Amino acid sequence: MEFRPLGSSGIDVSVAGLGCNNFGGRIDFEATRRVVHKALDLGVNFFDTADTYGGAGGERGRSEEFLGKILGSRRGEVVIATKFGLPMAKDAPERNASSAYVMTAVEASLKRLNTDYIDLYQVHFPDAATPIDETLMALDTLVRQGKVRAIGVANFEIWQLVDAVRTAKNLNLAVPVSLQHQFSLLIRDAEQELMPMASNFGMGFLPYYPLAGGFLTGKYRRDQALPEGTRLATTKRLADRYVTDRNWTLIEKLTAFAEARGHTLVDLAFAWLLAHNVVSSVIAGATSPEQVEINAAATRWTLTGADMDAIEELY
Repeated sequence: MEFRPLGSSGIDVSVAGLGCNNFGGRIDFEATRRVVHKALDLGVNFFDTADTYGGAGGERGRSEEFLGKILGSRRGEVVIATKFGLPMAKDAPERNASSAYVMTAVEASLKRLNTDYIDLYQVHFPDAATPIDETLMALDTLVRQGKVRAIGVANFEIWQLVDAVRTAKNLNLAVPVSLQHQFSLLIRDAEQELMPMASNFGMGFLPYYPLAGGFLTGKYRRDQALPEGTRLATTKRLADRYVTDRNWTLIEKLTAFAEARGHTLVDLAFAWLLAHNVVSSVIAGATSPEQVEINAAATRWTLTGADMDAIEELY
């Protein structure tokens, strides 16, 4: 397994990261255990979760809880990233990054994760009701207390990213070391401004939905119904986002490109993301050990400059 620096944090993460959004939701504790153990066996050290993950039946927080129990004494071998800011209860604000909330949320996450520190603590979504300096001061306090090693942001737009980094630097606070955002062969908006700016700030970029909700796994066919039980078949918002004529055409071209070189579409999805130097780790969820193996193996293909040019021509 290859490792890359997580921005300027001094933390190295595996290029294949494990997204933990399925834990406690789509898969139960024993299935989660098998996925986590397979990841550890393959050298995956980066586990990305959030306090709201594991929301089946309204029981948010189970992803963190499962991960904490399963890692146990192996906690020191891994880099745990989690997030805060989305509602943990139905009557809570839609987003909350206030100082008081941050201090409460981190203690709850630490308890669920069965640890006394979080490697990467991320603002899940920007909170328009809270000034960014208030959020950053709270996070800086956690870093100084040793409860958090590094901080990051997720789903920030370019102006919000610039505002956060400049505010942190101007106030001599802990500076965000990473940006997590949607990015894949099908959704490339981040290339325009977010990724160059993250690189300029020395941040690590963490793409999520690298397989476009499963659409880039190669198991879908244009002339067939979406396979029963798959994420795209059960989540309308993802199907509406990805299942388009434009994307069908792209997938067919990308599949042909990969197969002509002895690789799969999944291999290409990972290799293309990792060809961007600013990418620290590709966060991909899994519901089985076999999926973890496929994702980890996909990181071994290194695309050449000529490959990248040929891929660009397909668009």
